[in-house]
Parts: sequence; structure tokens; C-alpha cells
Amino acid sequence: MHVPLWSWFAFVALILVLIAVDLAVHSRKDEVTMKAAALWSVVWAVLGLGFTFVIGAAYGHQRAGEYVAGYLIERALAIDNLFVFALLMNFFAVPRRAQHKVLMYGVILALVFRAIFIGLGAALISAFEWTLFAFGLFLVYTAVKLLRHDDTQVDPGRNLFLRLVRRWLPMTDDYVGDKVTVVRDRKWMFTPLLAVLVVVGTTDVVFAVDSIPAIFAITTETFVVFTSNAFAVLGLLATYFLLAGMMDRFTYLNYGLAAVLAFVGAKMLLVDPPFTSWSLHLPIGLSLAVIAVCIGGAVVASLLRPPPDTAGHVTG
Repeated sequence: MHVPLWSWFAFVALILVLIAVDLAVHSRKDEVTMKAAALWSVVWAVLGLGFTFVIGAAYGHQRAGEYVAGYLIERALAIDNLFVFALLMNFFAVPRRAQHKVLMYGVILALVFRAIFIGLGAALISAFEWTLFAFGLFLVYTAVKLLRHDDTQVDPGRNLFLRLVRRWLPMTDDYVGDKVTVVRDRKWMFTPLLAVLVVVGTTDVVFAVDSIPAIFAITTETFVVFTSNAFAVLGLLATYFLLAGMMDRFTYLNYGLAAVLAFVGAKMLLVDPPFTSWSLHLPIGLSLAVIAVCIGGAVVASLLRPPPDTAGHVTG
């Protein structure tokens, strides 16, 4: 699959325009309403899934199927990451007005980190035949780890970069709207929003390490990998504000994600296992169906059977 250089530039330009539009629209509002979040969630979903037709027209149905499968995996993993973002917002008591800016910078950092890891992953796969097998083992391990932890364990207070920022930079005790810097007593000072951005940025590195191997199990075409990642991450912002009040309802999402990671990990292990002369290649349609059933089943199960401690709240 040959992707001309201008296609990469065109796609990056499209992403920058979409980010600029999102920032321009939401910068005029005190906070993101549920109605606006629902509208933008639909817009990002239409753009993300609509890009399937661009891939299909340019590179064929096989690549289009790989794009959709990759988009679904990364979208599901991105939604799971929202639990961590919600925890960080609560931990730092970020004002709702400032949350959009924090998350948008988080999205930009996520795109940068994913571009870096995609490039490194593609280089490793090209240089070493056993890289895919190693990625497969990592995904299976991640699936097991996900099953053993019902809740995401994050302690922002132990973040090394956060401690360094607080120690070496002058910082106010309170937030000032959505500003990162302010002038007090004729001195430039940072607000706690900088600390939040630092933690979100370093957390995004962990997200990228976990998610990039998953999509390489679907395709090794870097353009398909990056575009599906980009649209999945860009939809994070609106989805956060849409689901912020009902995060605890997706009780079984971890099980669905674990099943997906275990499946794609096993698929990667069997594609070209070392020291053997055989391999197994599953049709992209079958992979797409398994991914959709795992994620969709987890979401439906979460909505139909909430945990006992929230059942009264949900149905009341």
C-alpha cells in the first residue's frame, strides 16, 4: 500500500483544522453542555466512520475493513481512558469551564505520542520479524491485567513529573478560569492547570503504549493505523462530557476490552509465530465481527445489568 506524501500532509492539515474549529466553538462557552456534547459526539463519529469510504475508495475494501476494525478498537480503548480523565479532574478539582482546554491539550498530546509510537512500531516490525509476536504477548498480558483490576488504579500525587513541576515552578494555590499562567505581584506564575496538563500528558504516554500494539494486530499499514487512531482520539472530548455523569454505569467495559485485547493478541501470535513453518490469517470481516460483539456486548450488559450499588440510582 503506497500512500503519497501529500496524503499525509492533507490528513494532518485536516486534523489541525478540526481541532481549531473545536477550540473556536467551545472557547466562547463557559462550559460544554450535554446537548453540545451529544451533537459533537455524533459529528466526530460521522467523521471517523465516514473516513472509511475515503480509505475504501483509495485503497480498497480490505484496507477499509482494517480501518473500521482499528477505529473500533482504539475508540473502545479511548472510552476506557475517560475513566482515568474523570479521576484526574476530580483529584485536581478542575473547574468545569477549564476541563475542555485540559482535555483538548490532552488530545493533542495523545496524537503526538501515538504518531511517535506508530513510527517506532512500524520500524520495529520492518526490522525484526519477531516484533509482532512480542506485541501479541504484550496484548495478552494487558488483557489479563485488565481482568484482574476492576477499577483503574491511578495516583496522580505519585507522578514524578508533577512533583518536579510543583517543586521548581512558582504556582498559585487556586485556578484562574482556564488560564495556565497569570501575573501576581509583578511575577509570572503558573496555575494548578499546568499540573493537570503535566499529569494528563504523561498519562497519555501509558495510553499510547497500551493501544498502539492492539491496532498493529489488525494492520501494519501506518496510514491506516494513524488515521484510525486520530479519529478515535479526537472523539474523546465530546464523549467525555457526554458520559461524565454516567461513567460508573459501564461496569463490564473492562471485560469487553480484555476480550478484544486477548483476541487480537492471540491473532498476532498466530500470524507468523517464530520457529514454525505455519501461520494463521483470519479474514478482516471475522475480526471486525468479533471486536464489535465484544465491545457491543460489554456496553449492552453494562446498561442492562448495572452493579448492585448503583442499581437504585440508575432505575430511580
